[in-house]
Amino acid sequence: MVNQFIGIEGGGTKFVCAYGTSPDNLKDRVVIKTQSPKITLHEVIEYIHSVRRKCTIQAIGLAVFAPIDLDPNSSTYGYITSTPKPGWEYCNIVGVLQDVFHLPVGFDTDVNGAALGEYRWGAACGIDNFVYLTVGTGIGGGAMMHGKLVHGAMHPEMGHLIIPQHINDSYRGSCSYHHNCLEGLASGPAILKRWNVNEASELPEEHPAWELQAYYLGVGLANIIMTFSPQKIILSGGVMQCENLFPKIRQKVLTFLNGYISCKKMINNIAEYIIKPKLADNAGICGAIALAEYAFKETSRII
Repeated sequence: MVNQFIGIEGGGTKFVCAYGTSPDNLKDRVVIKTQSPKITLHEVIEYIHSVRRKCTIQAIGLAVFAPIDLDPNSSTYGYITSTPKPGWEYCNIVGVLQDVFHLPVGFDTDVNGAALGEYRWGAACGIDNFVYLTVGTGIGGGAMMHGKLVHGAMHPEMGHLIIPQHINDSYRGSCSYHHNCLEGLASGPAILKRWNVNEASELPEEHPAWELQAYYLGVGLANIIMTFSPQKIILSGGVMQCENLFPKIRQKVLTFLNGYISCKKMINNIAEYIIKPKLADNAGICGAIALAEYAFKETSRII
């Protein structure tokens, strides 16, 4: 019998649930609106119950919006912690699922989960060192180093890199903590508020918004390159659906590196270095499936 795994990708606006074993074997993919923990987790639990009536599930993988506590020795392990998302502060999300289902739960950030999905089945296959950055409602980054997701005191928070504000930009920034961090200046809400539009698609390709966006993301990526030295950078998220952004960002990165980096694989092939995800919208849910698989194998090894 093939082991089946539940994957849950928990974002600030929606939770995506599916079960299966890989991108080629995803079943019953559903989208649940992120509301209060009580409402949202009730719907997630009902979904898992419905799946278990059809097949045997060995583990659950949960890739959820940060900040989260990933320290197994901490009293708040498995919690969403100091999030600005109303109602979700110090939500024991792993504990809720374990109490109901008594299954192993693999747990990480949504962006680390997406990075893991791309590592297993997508654009980062065969690469041991890369960064996955999503630019949408917020900005988050996941990193794989030497074939392992990066964890330290907690987890990477690349979206909150402090960024020098462009001299012609008077917008205060949308981040309630830092204002002029990467998320505060270059996330989807920042674009909408700065330019007073309802959708980014309202801004034509020649609008100065896109040059400014490329500036901020170019600064952020240059800092990430200097820090992690990744073999590739994968850019995803709703904002990156704007096709004209990729060449602008690549050029800004080269400008900010200013000849200091001499790696030919990067400099001479920048279009193959800063790339789109191969799994598209399924990167996160596939990563959650992988987290479930790892949790199941670890539990089986211990037993």
